[in-house]
Amino acid sequence: MSKIWFITGASRGFGRLWAEAALRRGDRVVATARDVTALDPLVRRYGDNVLALPLDITDRKAAFEAVERAVERFGRLDVVVNNAGYGLFGMVEELTEADLRAQMETNFFGTVWVTQAVLPVLRAQRSGRILQITSEGGVRAYPAIGAYHASKWAVEGLSESLAQEVTAFGVHVTMVEPGPYATDFAGATSLRTAERHPDYAAVHEVTDAKEWVLGDPAATADAILLLADTEKPPRRLVLGNTLPEIEAIYAERLREWREWAPVTEAAFG
Repeated sequence: MSKIWFITGASRGFGRLWAEAALRRGDRVVATARDVTALDPLVRRYGDNVLALPLDITDRKAAFEAVERAVERFGRLDVVVNNAGYGLFGMVEELTEADLRAQMETNFFGTVWVTQAVLPVLRAQRSGRILQITSEGGVRAYPAIGAYHASKWAVEGLSESLAQEVTAFGVHVTMVEPGPYATDFAGATSLRTAERHPDYAAVHEVTDAKEWVLGDPAATADAILLLADTEKPPRRLVLGNTLPEIEAIYAERLREWREWAPVTEAAFG
């Protein structure tokens, strides 16, 4: 039986690729974007199998209305992909209050609002899955991307609790953690940059010089389809070439925790 997808940020990048992958195999997709006209090519190609909806995920009321329209059209939801978001580059000291609030409003609160909007539907069905697109930036951190990391780590923490809360309703939650890919993440629409402070010039020089090995975004489609179909999806799935680095980071954390274990235990009293 074909699946019903609800995908945010479907106008470009991963969201667009995954929407197209689902549609190609005969699934139906509720594709949302701030600029709904960007979804016109999907509608022209796939017709009634696509419901294109305008959605600014920072608007909680709009998220609930979009989900209501989706269910009115297709009757249920099977796979929810919280993909919409953007990057913010800047050292912690360089970030303004407006920078930080805007980053959290979209990447964190926007994810929360869509999640809250779909949960009544999934609970009533006693089925469905939520794919939270966090990034490798939800389990590790680089300099100059602190706000972005904060938003993604927040989504990871929220989703860890969520997964335990909804399992009894037959709802699965997976945190999808892509590494660097050749999407438009660094483009004008997906990336914002804080004003630089001269005292951080040396750190910026190092981060600017870093060379990224970028994966092919199209190669992720099979993994997302598998998450939609598999009976027991994982709680987390890393995509790309960064798993060895993440494993090394976690090994170092364990080593340090163990090194300081006597202090930890003495602090219990």
